[in-house]
Amino acid sequence: MGIDLHKRLIEVCIVDESGTIVGRRRLNEVTEASVTAFARRYLQAGDHVALEATTNVWAVAGVLERAVARVAVSNPVLNKAIAHAKVKTDKVDAEVLAHLLRLGYLPEVWQPDPATRRAREWTTRRSGLVSQRTGLVNRVHSTLAQRLLACPYEVTSTAGRQWLATLPADEELRWLLDSDLRALDAVQAEIAAIEAELARRGYADERVRLLMTLPGVSQHTAQSLLAAIGEVSRFPTADQLAGDLGLTPRTRQSATHCYHGSITKAGRTHTRWMLVQAAQAVQNHPGPLGDFFRRLKGRTTHNVAVVATARKLAILAWHVLTTGQPYRYAIPATTQAKLAKLPGGGRTIKSLPEVFASENVPAAAPAPAGETRHLAAIELQDFADSLQRAQVVPRPEGRRRILTKPTGTKPTEEAGPASPDVPCVAAETDGSTTTEVNVVAPRRGSSARTSRRRKLQSAAPPQSTEGTD
Repeated sequence: MGIDLHKRLIEVCIVDESGTIVGRRRLNEVTEASVTAFARRYLQAGDHVALEATTNVWAVAGVLERAVARVAVSNPVLNKAIAHAKVKTDKVDAEVLAHLLRLGYLPEVWQPDPATRRAREWTTRRSGLVSQRTGLVNRVHSTLAQRLLACPYEVTSTAGRQWLATLPADEELRWLLDSDLRALDAVQAEIAAIEAELARRGYADERVRLLMTLPGVSQHTAQSLLAAIGEVSRFPTADQLAGDLGLTPRTRQSATHCYHGSITKAGRTHTRWMLVQAAQAVQNHPGPLGDFFRRLKGRTTHNVAVVATARKLAILAWHVLTTGQPYRYAIPATTQAKLAKLPGGGRTIKSLPEVFASENVPAAAPAPAGETRHLAAIELQDFADSLQRAQVVPRPEGRRRILTKPTGTKPTEEAGPASPDVPCVAAETDGSTTTEVNVVAPRRGSSARTSRRRKLQSAAPPQSTEGTD
């Protein structure tokens, strides 16, 4: 059975083993209920169904899989019989799909599992939001350029927003800028929300952390790469993975002539682009990958060296995922900084003896018996024992800060990325006392550090000091 699938209709062609058309059907709506009713009425347990990959193909395939023996999804780019047909209609497409499946010539694609499909949806959504942000920033620059103005800072930075806010502008320019900045704030909030969720999922996936040990590979690059790969076991070799991502050169060979051209650009464009961006950051890496980039750049162009390095990253990713071992030549400080951005987990604080040993400080002698009895008397023995053990400090999952106002006013919340899992932080006033609880998030680019500060401000008048010196 061949199915030509659209967003709003389905054209079906049914053929038997000899290739004779035994029926045609047409559905004028594509919903789960309509597809289920069609499957119950016309499909049998031993049927085989062929579809072309399109937007809603996996949803339809999931419904049909429950009613037939096999559902095959074809690659429309490789379906030359359809793409080069002189007469191309929905009925012809469905018939050709049925015949290709019957003869075993259908170019099938790998069918991702539900988890991989969800990962692709989330990473693609973030990419779309980032593209929207870039478009809004470019529109702000264009609006300024039409009036011979230029913002000296990044539009999304604090300095850039302050410059735009204080820019002398007429009513029309101010309206246009405020419109774009409102849209930019909305998109930025959505990006922060989806990145917080992706970071939470990234920490829970060991494969993400393994890929982040590769030079230039961030959390988002690692998740996009995993969404494109799915199960790495479906690639017997690393070269096949690089070919699936479209990072291998084209080859045209006939008789004694052989031509090697640019890369094939097959597979997921977004993942390939992120690997190329990651390769841009490798050129200064002191390890073997950076040396490969610099040697290649010395005898060819910069762009060729970047794309070749992106292919190396894909090959290294295959080895990292296959062996389950991190990259051997990762820089410790950079790797720790990248992993520290993931929420959850924690950082390990060395014990006091380990700190002394690493800094060449003589080891402390054991406490005398009298000192030990004194610590026990003042209930500090547990503290003394904790200094002898390494401690793991959990990383917070976001930042949420409440700023208090003078007595009688409602506290205001300062914007900051937060998630539903973040503990509640509140400020309370009782008319004379204001208590502020502040949770400080880890500093970017460094190891995660968590600190809690509790400050008690008293608005009551100071106590009298009469009679005291």
